[in-house]
Amino acid sequence: MLSEGLFYDIVRQSLWVAVITSVPILAVALVAGLTVGLFQALTSIQEMTLTFVPKLIAIVVVFWASMGFMTQTLVTFFTTTIIPLIGGGR
Repeated sequence: MLSEGLFYDIVRQSLWVAVITSVPILAVALVAGLTVGLFQALTSIQEMTLTFVPKLIAIVVVFWASMGFMTQTLVTFFTTTIIPLIGGGR
């Protein structure tokens, strides 16, 4: 049976892994959004696709570049934390 302290520890670790894997994409989305917003404010161009397309391209590029890191982080978390719990190791 899973103790309450162990349960909360695993939830905390899971949330930390979620934060670590999502930070690269969210940071690039923020920078791209601010850059495009600044460009729109300086040039008075208010095109809807101008905000969407560059941000989407930046997110896809960063996702592709950091896919190995994200996969390795999740695999490590599952093999060291979740799978031993399923097998009854902890």
